[in-house]
Amino acid sequence: MNDLDFTGKTALVVGGSSGIGNGIAHALRDRGAKVYVWGTRASAADYDDAEGSDLTGLHYEQMDVSDYQAIADYKPGFEKLDMLILSQGIVVYNRGEFEMPGWLKVIDTNLNSLMACASKFHGMLAEANGSLVIISSTAGYHATKGNPAYNASKTGAIGLTRTLGQAWAGEGIRVNGVAPGLVDTKLTKVTTDNPKRRDAAISTIPQGRLGTPEDIAGAVLYLVSPLASYVIGQTIVVDGGLIL
Repeated sequence: MNDLDFTGKTALVVGGSSGIGNGIAHALRDRGAKVYVWGTRASAADYDDAEGSDLTGLHYEQMDVSDYQAIADYKPGFEKLDMLILSQGIVVYNRGEFEMPGWLKVIDTNLNSLMACASKFHGMLAEANGSLVIISSTAGYHATKGNPAYNASKTGAIGLTRTLGQAWAGEGIRVNGVAPGLVDTKLTKVTTDNPKRRDAAISTIPQGRLGTPEDIAGAVLYLVSPLASYVIGQTIVVDGGLIL
């Protein structure tokens, strides 16, 4: 028996249209799962491969996760759900998060929508004895000088992971999380596209390289598999040693 064979399983990856979420979606699909992804654009054709988006073999649907009523009204195209991966996330640069519009935009997407999605699919996950994985960030463990909303949202996501893990374990749902370090995606281009910033960042990572979506996907595969059957409410830091 292969504990990482997800044939016959169904997954939804919110934020699975690009970056870390896209890497997770393909890792699950490559191991047999039927994978649905939510993204912000009207159709899969609106994504460019150069942005780290590959929707081949994935079932794409548009969803604005800051529209909680839209989430509540959503009619799933799947009859069961074994794995829910919440990988949505935005950041506002140039000190925009110090003003309320920027603050609210980030909190609504990065934190409030986690609960909206978890609540929406709670029943399906309970029926399937399923697994919920929340993607947070190492930002939840240290200050991020220019981005208070991003930091607060990721800190909150780690706390939510613990609390839902405790609350739902008795219903057969395992809730865990992954906190990525610096991963090369479109969200981090402000750092990775600037050679000086990129080199400075890599110098702080003991492993000496940026993370990849595949690095994060490896931890997710473990958490949703039977290998992690007794793991509840934990957030695994995957950062090449960054915050040691």
